[in-house]
Amino acid sequence: MSGLLELRGLGISFGGLRAVDDLNMSVEEGQIVALIGPNGAGKTTVFNMITGVYKPTDGQVLWQGRDITGASPHRVAALGIRRTFQKIRLFPQMSVFENVRAGCHLQARQHWWQGLVGTRAQRREEAALAERTHAVLRRLGLHKVADERAVSLSYGVQRRVELARTLVAEPKLVILDEPAAGQNEAESAELNDTIFAIRDSGVTVLLVEHDMNVVMNVTDHIVVINFGRKIAEGSAEAVRTDPAVVEAYLGRDDEAEDAA
Repeated sequence: MSGLLELRGLGISFGGLRAVDDLNMSVEEGQIVALIGPNGAGKTTVFNMITGVYKPTDGQVLWQGRDITGASPHRVAALGIRRTFQKIRLFPQMSVFENVRAGCHLQARQHWWQGLVGTRAQRREEAALAERTHAVLRRLGLHKVADERAVSLSYGVQRRVELARTLVAEPKLVILDEPAAGQNEAESAELNDTIFAIRDSGVTVLLVEHDMNVVMNVTDHIVVINFGRKIAEGSAEAVRTDPAVVEAYLGRDDEAEDAA
């Protein structure tokens, strides 16, 4: 059975550097899937190929069975794939509501001139998008800070605002690039609940994360890459004890091997 998202033999080279090589993986609808690996393994590069930032050197990206390899980022977003980034990308002087409302831009159907003259259709659409924005803010516990400027918020709350901006577009798949980065233990635990809530709302989740407490507690399936190649995949328990994964993260004790 084909997945919601499939990567078939995906690879990319930058000059003489092979950043990702022959990657095959599938994300099924309704799953929470993690792509993990040591620093420099190629995880964000994979996300960039899925979302059209990079064009793969070879292989395919399939979305609901349709080849979208090399499609532009705005086309990928319009298909229902949205993402966050390692570094927060908010409009710092805009309010939380305005930042999240900006995520609806691809859903707007009225022309710019209709906004200037305030047509009835434009007012209806604006009211509907505003209500959608407020609903997402309530779902993520952000409604009390809706009117505050993004720059005034803590790092963890800014992360949630960015996630809300992703969700307001009603995607089928959200791609989260290190969502727990910079968060304390309590915020990471809250993030787990948020990820479950996203999945329970009918949105599939693909994430890169270094916080293993998040990865091991929320995922249905884990894919591990190292030096751009897949070295393991499976459940959290299977991956946790896989010798190739242990070696990739902890290194090989050459002295112990020599003694043996």
